[in-house]
Formats: sequence, structure tokens, C-alpha cells
Amino acid sequence: MRGGQWQALLLHRELTRAGHDSLLLAPPASPLLREARAAHLPAEPLRFASLWRLARAADIVHAHDGRAHTLAALTGHPRLIVSRRVAFPPRDAPWSRWKRRKARRYLAVSEFVRGVLAAAGVDASCISVVYDGVPLLPPSSRAGPAIAPAEDDPMKGESLLRAAEAEGGFRVLRSADLVADLRQASLMVYLSRMEGLGSGALLAMSAAVPVVASRVGGLTEAVVNGQTGLLVENDPRAVAEAVARLVRDRELAASMGEAARQRIRQQFTIEHMVQRTLQNYEEVLSCLT
Repeated sequence: MRGGQWQALLLHRELTRAGHDSLLLAPPASPLLREARAAHLPAEPLRFASLWRLARAADIVHAHDGRAHTLAALTGHPRLIVSRRVAFPPRDAPWSRWKRRKARRYLAVSEFVRGVLAAAGVDASCISVVYDGVPLLPPSSRAGPAIAPAEDDPMKGESLLRAAEAEGGFRVLRSADLVADLRQASLMVYLSRMEGLGSGALLAMSAAVPVVASRVGGLTEAVVNGQTGLLVENDPRAVAEAVARLVRDRELAASMGEAARQRIRQQFTIEHMVQRTLQNYEEVLSCLT
């Protein structure tokens, strides 16, 4: 389960709880389908034949990744909404351009991603920013180690983190369970070569954990430099110096953590994400009625 999958699951859960007729289609044997079924949410395997059949009765079809966008575009549904969470530009190929034109509305995960879509030729009036939402976790005791998400994606900066550790003489715990490890984390290091927003960084902020993050993409919208964390260039020395600063100055780290938690309350809650998504659903429906 990656950030986008969790967002799709959270949205589906909240829509269902609110009484909306929501059905999640996810690839067979995928973690997303397994999590939805474990939570007793309406969910079926994503196959084109079933999507074609179900789309005919649906008011809205909402695609959450590139493959789902392709399949949904092929159904020809007139109210296709597409979430875009990645920072890299769409392909400039005839097939990709055709697929993009089939979407009635794009939900960009950040202003940065909105700009990427607009630069690719998507009509700006068809793009709306809907930030990811995260649960408000209990505040961390900040008595534990610095942590970083465990990642094998080369774009996520693992090699940069190793170089920063060597430069600064410290070690960062790679976490495969952020919710558990954020209970005691003293800070989070979130490095990336390219980022749509950074839901892992938001999760740390919700637990009042200050974040040292790359100054790239949507991370500059999630983390307010000097207030809720530190934004750094992707340079080992810069990363090491930022980590050392927060380790040395516990009072600064605590104040940034509290400010980060308040920022989550104001802009990045699950409730905000669901409300903004529903607002876009209603706008698309009203345009075609």
C-alpha cells in the first residue's frame, strides 16, 4: 500500500460511511482490494468487463492511477474524474493525449502537480487541487530515533540519505510501519528526487514530528520551511546539517512539531480531502445536468 492507494481507500470509506453509493474496483490480489475487503467495504476486482458494465449505471467514475484512467477512458463515461498524484509530466504521445481529453476533471494533489498538468496542455479550468488527507495521530513522545520511510524506489532518495548519514555520522531508522514508529520518532527525514505532495511527510506532521524534506515538488506546499520543518537541497551535507540542527535544538524541534500538527488540522485532514472531492463531484454533475 502506497500513499495513493491509502487515499483511495480513505475516500471510499468516508463516502460509504456518509451514505453514498460507492464501489471500489481494485486489481485482483492487490493490497488495496485486500484492505477494502478486510474493512468490509464494497469492493470488487478491477476488470474491464465489469468496469464497462458498472460504469453505465454510475454517476461518477473516479480513476486513481494511470491504468485505471486508461480503462475508464475506454468506457467513454461522460463524467470521468482523474486523480493525479505524481510529479512527472504525462507522456506526450497520441494515445496519452486522447486519454487526457476523456477526463472531465483532474484532481491534482498539489499546486505543483496542477502546474505540471497545465504545462502538458490540460485546460486549467478542468484542474482542481485536492490535497491528501491524513488521520490526526497521537503526538509523538519524540524520545525515539529519527525515522525515514523504508523505500526501494530510486526516486525516493535512499542513496542520498545514506550519503547524508555518512556525512553527519548519524543513523536513521527505515520504517515499514510509520504509524507505529511515529509514536516515538524525534524527527522524520523525507527525501525525494520528485514528489507530488508527500503523504508520509504529512503523516509525520500529524504526529507533531518535525520533517526534514527535499525542496522539490509538492513537498514545498506540505512543509513550511523554518516553521513546520526544514526544506533542504538534495545534497548530503545540507541534509546532515538540517538533521543535526533539530537533534541539537530540542526546543526548536518541539515547536516545529506542534506547528506541523496545527497545519495538518487546518489543511490536510481526511475530512478536508473528502469535502473537496465531493465538491468536485457535485460541480461535474451540475455541468452535465
